[in-house]
Amino acid sequence: MDSTEPEVAAATVEMMPPHVVCVPYPAQGHVTPMLKLAKLLHARGFHVTMVNTEFNHRRLLQSRGPEAIDGITRFRYAAIPDGLPPSDANATQDVPALCYSTMTACLPHLLSLLRKLNSDDPSSSGAPPVTCLVVDGVMSFAYDAAKEIGVPCAALWTASACGLVGYRHYQQLVQWGLVPFRDEAQLADDAYLDTVVRGTRGMCDGMRLRDFPSFIRTTDRGDIMLNFFIHEAGRLSLPDAIMINTFDDLEGSTLDAVRATLPPVYTVGPLLLHTRRAVTVGSELDGLGSNLWKEQDGLLEWLDGQATGSVVYVNYGSITVMSNEQLLEFAWGLAGSGYPFMWNIRPDLVKGDTAVLPPEFLSSVKDRAMLTTWCPQEAVLAHDAVGLFLTHSGWNSTLESICAGVPMLSWPFFAEQQTNCRYKRTEWGVGMEIGGEVRRAELTETIREAMDGEKGREMHRRAAEWKEKAIRATMSGGSAENNLNKVVNEVLLRKIG
Repeated sequence: MDSTEPEVAAATVEMMPPHVVCVPYPAQGHVTPMLKLAKLLHARGFHVTMVNTEFNHRRLLQSRGPEAIDGITRFRYAAIPDGLPPSDANATQDVPALCYSTMTACLPHLLSLLRKLNSDDPSSSGAPPVTCLVVDGVMSFAYDAAKEIGVPCAALWTASACGLVGYRHYQQLVQWGLVPFRDEAQLADDAYLDTVVRGTRGMCDGMRLRDFPSFIRTTDRGDIMLNFFIHEAGRLSLPDAIMINTFDDLEGSTLDAVRATLPPVYTVGPLLLHTRRAVTVGSELDGLGSNLWKEQDGLLEWLDGQATGSVVYVNYGSITVMSNEQLLEFAWGLAGSGYPFMWNIRPDLVKGDTAVLPPEFLSSVKDRAMLTTWCPQEAVLAHDAVGLFLTHSGWNSTLESICAGVPMLSWPFFAEQQTNCRYKRTEWGVGMEIGGEVRRAELTETIREAMDGEKGREMHRRAAEWKEKAIRATMSGGSAENNLNKVVNEVLLRKIG
């Protein structure tokens, strides 16, 4: 009997599913695509551990309920400290502080979690030993953790490929003396921001300083965000593969440049369509959500009562903030357009205050406006009533709009939103831009042009074309599925001796 026990144990280990630990950057726009990828891996037979920070894990439980993450076979959540002071705020954390903390403080916490997962008894915990990591492309400390425990590691770049190339040029911009900016006045100097930067391989012609991810706009060579992205973009050579939430038709030439300088790069998106096709509708896995704000009910029913293509949908994402004056200009610009609109107004949208709209505005739009706090954006954009998306140009929002065939008005706030905005206008033909200084009359006219003008009709035509190409990329046997299969078989299931 004793002589057979090792063979039985080995057979048991062999039958255990692979165990992937997914580590997103702790912000809404990063958690959402990582969860979609985690679902795809789960559907391929992986045991999944999704790693939140303790702060975001509390918010997830508050927004979706304590039972929302329980009871799914082979899918577990874990949480690690983010290194910041404790907080119970229902808001996005300070981004520079969070970036610095994840870069400098999170490695020991992740290693401790991985060792705990590997020490747990599978028969009691239900979790096999960790066999691979999938980590956010700006959480590079996790590459070190994977190396420490001897498992393969793939990165997920959750933003656009054009944004990635922009970050990869940060070091050059510093070397060329274009960054940091000379002084505070230069930060607001339109002529300097319009400087065309030559020699930026992989980027479209005519890229200006203002079109690069916004963290170059500093006068301090020691700026946290500038150096965070120089550091993280430089370390993208370390994972065994890089997955990008995009598709080749959309960013082909940019992806060629990325592939020439980095490890194997695979497009696996748009992840929202990829996941929608691969995960059974109504299943427990399908119901697992990532929103850190509680979603409002009744929104789709309101859209059902609106004419096809008549609604302007407005959402500035999870991080953008504005002044109360800007809020009012947007409000009256929307009111003046004459179109019905749905506007997502987070509690923390206005800097240092609660967003409050005046009674006279509310009364003027009461029959054609739906004001929300947080909504199921994918479903809203996919609704036939939505004809235009007023957006900050974050990548999740951009892809969701492209996949729904909805053109965009962009008011980019920070990071690679400026780069996405440029490409939407000049390369993809699906967007127009709102200037930094919002003026209600100009906004009204821009909305009218985008909805019913000649420029708007062309944007709608191009948006419909991109929608079809996105669908093709994520069909069974398409590039997204084939590329994910390659990452799974050649990287994540690879044994490290």
